[in-house]
Amino acid sequence: MTAVEEAVRETAASEVLPRWRKLAAHEVSSKSGSHDLVTVADQAAERRLAAVLRELLPGSAVVGEEGVHAHPASYEALREEAPVWIIDPIDGTRQFVAGEEGFCTMVALAHHGETLASWIHAPALGRTAVARRRGGALLDGEALSAGRPEEGADLRVATSHPDFTDDEQKAALARLSVEGVDARPTGSAGLEYLAVARGRVDALAYTWEAAWDHAPGLLLVEEAGGAHTTLTGAPFRLAGDNALPFAVARDAGTARRIVELLRDGRDMNRPV
Repeated sequence: MTAVEEAVRETAASEVLPRWRKLAAHEVSSKSGSHDLVTVADQAAERRLAAVLRELLPGSAVVGEEGVHAHPASYEALREEAPVWIIDPIDGTRQFVAGEEGFCTMVALAHHGETLASWIHAPALGRTAVARRRGGALLDGEALSAGRPEEGADLRVATSHPDFTDDEQKAALARLSVEGVDARPTGSAGLEYLAVARGRVDALAYTWEAAWDHAPGLLLVEEAGGAHTTLTGAPFRLAGDNALPFAVARDAGTARRIVELLRDGRDMNRPV
């Protein structure tokens, strides 16, 4: 655990932070669209982390955001026998490019579809969260506890950003526009997961399933006492084929409430 955390911290210090607020125009490009950005820092950080993590665990595979973009078939490692390092070199690339602090570097270790450990490091904020299955969740060495939403208060919910949703997904997320829910577009997914684990955000509603965006944070929230569910009530599967959108929350009841709204707009927890 310590060696991985050191690798994440050192990679952010050597490949990410030196380029923060110093990127030249030619060092930023788009992938699937104008809002889907990648920088030289993303690419360099993933290369470094992939090499170090494979050395730490011989025989392991790597599924990284930039590697999968270049070689989509590499995502299938999540269905295979070897343990898998899941890497998001910079989660919140738009914020990173804009010179904002809301980005992080994330790593998770998974095997047979189960996330065993995760690391979320926000270098500009100086915060590091670590989780281990059945071992709890820590932020800068202090135990995390998600708690429960305040009774009677509006639920604070972060949702998929409209720039990354189609019409059907927008319609599903629009069902959260009800009394008692205060929804807003997500920032860095990793930092939103951390906010749930800290009790600063009550729930998340996401419409995409890239493992590098969700594996680290899902374990962090779970180990902090939180819960998640897909539209069918099944747990989120790292390899894909999930019923979307899915919900993550400080507690199981809130996760179910968000899913009920996403599914058909009926809030089963409020009187008619």
